[in-house]
Amino acid sequence: MTVLRFALLMCFSFFIVSCSTSDIKTDPTYPKGETGKRREKVGTITNNEKGITLFGPGSQDRAAAEDNGIGVNAYLWKATLDTVSFMPIASADPFGGVIITDWYSMPETPNERFKINAFITSKTLQASGIKVTVFHQKRGPKQNDWVDQKTNATMATQMEDAILTRARERKVDDEQKL
Repeated sequence: MTVLRFALLMCFSFFIVSCSTSDIKTDPTYPKGETGKRREKVGTITNNEKGITLFGPGSQDRAAAEDNGIGVNAYLWKATLDTVSFMPIASADPFGGVIITDWYSMPETPNERFKINAFITSKTLQASGIKVTVFHQKRGPKQNDWVDQKTNATMATQMEDAILTRARERKVDDEQKL
């Protein structure tokens, strides 16, 4: 039994030692093996010294990731949030330009509800830079059943117009402050 414990202790020790970092590997004067020379000459698959990042950028890489993110117009983004602020926000992604609201029922009509998906597709303030989709449901025969309804196409257009108007107002306000 002691031999088994000794073997496990040795394996654990080697594991811990192998996980440590050494300054000699990061020293630019340290001689590189064949793999290191090949990487310098050819590059890597990801063209990144750190390799592939699975769970997003680390704290040191966040600034670089923000520069490479999908940019959207800040006025359209803020105006969209202003316009749909009466509804609960389910998801908002400023880099991808996506705002998704949760279902909302107006107090006057508790048997119907609405949901909005807004997609900001441009870095410039223009009408084609915003796409809004409105979903509508009415309560079914059972109390907890909701039935999809055909949405009036003008509702989405009116939301887009309201967002564009608010974005222009924000831009004018910012320009007057300068």
